[in-house]
Amino acid sequence: MGRFLNTVRELGMTGPPRSGGERSEPERSGGPVIPAGGGIVPDHRPPVANAEVPAKPVRRRFTAEYKRRILRETDECGPGGIAALLRREGLYSSHLITWRRQRNAGEIAGLEPRKRGRKAVPRNPLAGENERLQRENTRLQKRLRQAEIIIDVQKKLCEMLGLPVATTDSSEDIE
Repeated sequence: MGRFLNTVRELGMTGPPRSGGERSEPERSGGPVIPAGGGIVPDHRPPVANAEVPAKPVRRRFTAEYKRRILRETDECGPGGIAALLRREGLYSSHLITWRRQRNAGEIAGLEPRKRGRKAVPRNPLAGENERLQRENTRLQKRLRQAEIIIDVQKKLCEMLGLPVATTDSSEDIE
């Protein structure tokens, strides 16, 4: 016990706090030893494997060759052999049912793993050009509004200063 307390003192750790009248009482060994930094001292046990379950499970994917091999082996198995094969490979009977159905339907590509989710809709080749033209149209409309505001301000300024306002004929703009 004394060697443990000396080690604790050398590491800069303190035991549980004492009350005022406990001078002659030996140091307590009841609580966990808390180092000066505030953490708990490791008890020198071998590290434990991480027992946490991952947040998102990973879906297993089987290659077409693996599916074909398993189906060949199940076709050759006798009674009780299929159950042993499934246990050994970590598979479910529903896997065999699905794979057999795909094989009997002649879906060679059906044995390949398929990407889940919505299928991508093929883009119209003109859609990109349409989007570009819409962006350009929006940009030009914004510049036109700015130019009209500037022209209005210039007209008001000319009126305030008493300067003649030059009017342009709308037919000149078209040419």
